Amino acid sequence: MNSDFSEEFKVNGKFSIKKTETSYKGKLTKEEGLEMIMKEKEKLRDLQEKLYADGSQSLLVVLQAMDAAGKDSLIEHVFGGVNPQGCNVMSFKTPSSKEYAHDFLWRHYLAVPQKGMIGIFNRSHYESVLVCKVHPEYNLSEKTWKDVKDFDGKFWKNRYESISNFEKHLANNGTTIIKIFLNVSKDEQKERLLDRINEQEKNWKFSSADLPERALFDKYMDCYETAINETSKDYAPWYVIPADNKWFARLAAIQIIIETLEKMDLQFPQLSKEDKKGLDEAKKQLESE
Repeated sequence: MNSDFSEEFKVNGKFSIKKTETSYKGKLTKEEGLEMIMKEKEKLRDLQEKLYADGSQSLLVVLQAMDAAGKDSLIEHVFGGVNPQGCNVMSFKTPSSKEYAHDFLWRHYLAVPQKGMIGIFNRSHYESVLVCKVHPEYNLSEKTWKDVKDFDGKFWKNRYESISNFEKHLANNGTTIIKIFLNVSKDEQKERLLDRINEQEKNWKFSSADLPERALFDKYMDCYETAINETSKDYAPWYVIPADNKWFARLAAIQIIIETLEKMDLQFPQLSKEDKKGLDEAKKQLESE
């Protein structure tokens, strides 16, 4: 496995989104990359089984990106081969009235994977410092604040701090966290949105809200840059992956996930003498039938 991707795309120090590539510039061909993905999926399946059997830790993969960056297809192609009993995908939409009645992290805490599981957040608690920062009026639904003027620098600083504390708490209690931002260019997003319009089988993916949000692309990029810089920690690192080439984004993501699982020092349970004796007796009973 090419383990360079985890270090190459990990955010260390000050991150500038304008200086970060959105397309793959290396020598690897698409055909080579697709072949590597197939092999890596076997490794991921084996590691997921080991995580499930170990039962002492969990893995949370946070996926964030602009519309049409490829989050859904990445989940399908990366995790399609794992045992569904050990993997759960959560997609967070607009909060319900019940969710608005709690703090902004409440619904995300409820979705954290239990020990032995892989949890995938397709969008996440970061929407509270992304879409809610681009559209601060959305925060008024929480009823704690009365005016958009309440959402000043101190407000956002507190939100970043709350997110980091939340993630640190999870990390301290057995959940390893990977946060991946699929960095798609505005031009590539345009082509993918046009595909959704031009290809009938993709029409359902296009929303009337896509274009107004696209007009705010640069503002979203500023919010991503700030959020990533404020919350990329050793216990919950951000990885910024070039996403203009979908096959490469999937390859980089699966290799980062595999390397993370390998570092978790997962172990299959060791049977006690009594358990081994029970297996021997069960074997003899079955063989005697």
